[in-house]
Amino acid sequence: MTVFELQILDFIQYHLRSSIMDGIMKAVSLAGTAGFIWILIAVLLFIPKKTRIDSISMSLAVVIGVVLCSIVIKPLAARLRPCDVNSAVQLLIARPHDYSFPSGHTTAAFAAAACLFFCRSRLWPFLMLFAVIMAFSRLYLYVHFPTDVLAGCALGFICGWAGYRLGISLKTHFQ
Repeated sequence: MTVFELQILDFIQYHLRSSIMDGIMKAVSLAGTAGFIWILIAVLLFIPKKTRIDSISMSLAVVIGVVLCSIVIKPLAARLRPCDVNSAVQLLIARPHDYSFPSGHTTAAFAAAACLFFCRSRLWPFLMLFAVIMAFSRLYLYVHFPTDVLAGCALGFICGWAGYRLGISLKTHFQ
């Protein structure tokens, strides 16, 4: 599987790379680093009372995703990153220091987008588009295998649902 996945990543490197795309993919990835974009969205959603529960639910979804992905699954899977397997590729970003499987950026992005989908927020289509771009950025930047990203999508969706359900159970405390 890894050989086929490297072929996909190499295709992206040799056929889709451009200076404009380099800048976009670096910016998208940076927005997800340290949860900056999710914290910003959560704060903005928390301000109006009518979207406060969406903010709490989304925050819970992202936190659940981070814990499951980075603290539980990554150390258990201990999968090397594609840039470790093929060190000939020049990275556009600093090499991440943790393991590859699953993608934490993708997990967080899909957790946020899925949660807002379940909350019936009008923002969910925009966040889902951003989540797809985030997932692609991790392939483009050669720091995740396609199966890392697919697992991040699935895990994020599950965490989005869990965050939504937890938020609903807390709803009476925040209205």
